[in-house]
Amino acid sequence: MCKIMISVGEASGDLHGASVARALKNIQPDSKIFGMGGKAMRAAGVDIVYDIADLGVIGFVEIVKNLPKLFRLRDTLGELMERERPDVLVIIDYHGFNIRLAKIAKQKGIPVISYICPKVWAWGRGRAKEVAETVEKVAAIFPFEVDVYREAGAKVTFVGHPLLDIVKTTMDKDEAYHYFGARPKEPVVLLLPGSRQQEIVNLLPVMLETAEKIVKQVPNCQFFLPVASTISREMIQDMINQYHVPVILTHDNTYDLMNIADVAIAASGTVTLEAAILNLPTVVIYKVAALSYFLGKIVIKIPHISLPNIVAGRKIVPELLQYAVNADNIAKETMPILVDSNVRNTILQDLAEMREKLGSPGAVERVAHEILAVARSPVGGSK
Repeated sequence: MCKIMISVGEASGDLHGASVARALKNIQPDSKIFGMGGKAMRAAGVDIVYDIADLGVIGFVEIVKNLPKLFRLRDTLGELMERERPDVLVIIDYHGFNIRLAKIAKQKGIPVISYICPKVWAWGRGRAKEVAETVEKVAAIFPFEVDVYREAGAKVTFVGHPLLDIVKTTMDKDEAYHYFGARPKEPVVLLLPGSRQQEIVNLLPVMLETAEKIVKQVPNCQFFLPVASTISREMIQDMINQYHVPVILTHDNTYDLMNIADVAIAASGTVTLEAAILNLPTVVIYKVAALSYFLGKIVIKIPHISLPNIVAGRKIVPELLQYAVNADNIAKETMPILVDSNVRNTILQDLAEMREKLGSPGAVERVAHEILAVARSPVGGSK
C-alpha cells in the first residue's frame, strides 16, 4: 500500500487532484490518499483533512492579509505529515503555499512531486530554482516548461496537459440544450467569474452590467453562470438580483454547457483553457487590488495573461486587464463574436491550432505512474 498526500488550494487544483486520485486508485486500488482539497477530490475517494472552500485568495495584498491563517494551516499539515508519514507529497499549483509545505516535507525526508507547477515562464526563473531545490520531480504540463526546469537542476518529465483528459462532454448538444433548459436557436453566453469569493466580488458585477448591455442589442440572448463548488449559490443569486437581466445558475455538467455556448466572459485562469479545448471563444478579464496589479506588472514577464494566448504565443482571444475591465469594453469585445461570423470563425481556427500544442491525451495516467514510482522508491516517506 502507498500513502499519498495531495495538497491543492483552489477549485481548479481540486479538479486536477481528483483526476490524479482516480488514476492512482485504478493503478493501485489499495492506495491511501489524503490531504487538502475540495468536493471533487472527496468524491474521488480522497480523505480531505482540510476543505479549501474558504481558502482561495489572489493578489499580493490579499495574500498578505491572510498570512496568519495560511501559516497555521501550513503548520497543521506539517504535523499531519509527521503523524502519517506519506510515501510522497503531491503539490498541485497554489505555489506560494505549496512550496512552503514541500520544504517541510523535504525536511522530514518525504519526497515531493510538483504537478501543475509554478509558471516560471511568467514569473521569472528564480522560482524554477526554488522548485528544483525542493522537489524530487516536476511533472510539466507545457512543453516549454521542460527546458526551464531542467536548466534549474530539476528532474522533469513532460506529461502533457491534463485538461485533454478531463475536459470531455457527457451528452450531445440536443441533450445539453434540454438538460439546461436552453433555447437551441438563440445565443448562449456564459458568465465565468471564477472559483474564489474575491474574484466573484471583483468581476461578477461588471459581468452582469455587461449582460444588461448585450441583451439590449440581442434581446433573445441567454445567460448562464456555472457556480463553483467553492462559492455560495445564495451569494451569487443575491448579486444577480441587483441587475435587470435573467441569469440561470448551474452547478454541474459545465463542459456540456460550454459545448452549447456561443461565447464566454471569463476570469483569467484554467477555465479559459477549458473553454478553448471545447472550441468556445472567450473574452478574458482580470482585475485585482491596485497594489497587487502594480507589483504584478513588475514581476510578470509575459505579454499575455490568458492561457489560450500564452500557449498560442500570440493574442487569439480578447483580454481586458484591470482598469480596462468595464461593461462598455467587455460588451465591445463580446458582441462581434456573437454577431460576426468572420470574427467567430477566425477565433475558432486559432483555438484549434492552439490545442495541438497541448500534447496528447493521457497526462493524468502518466502523472499517476510518476507519483507511484517516487512513492515506491527508497526515498519514500514511510520507507
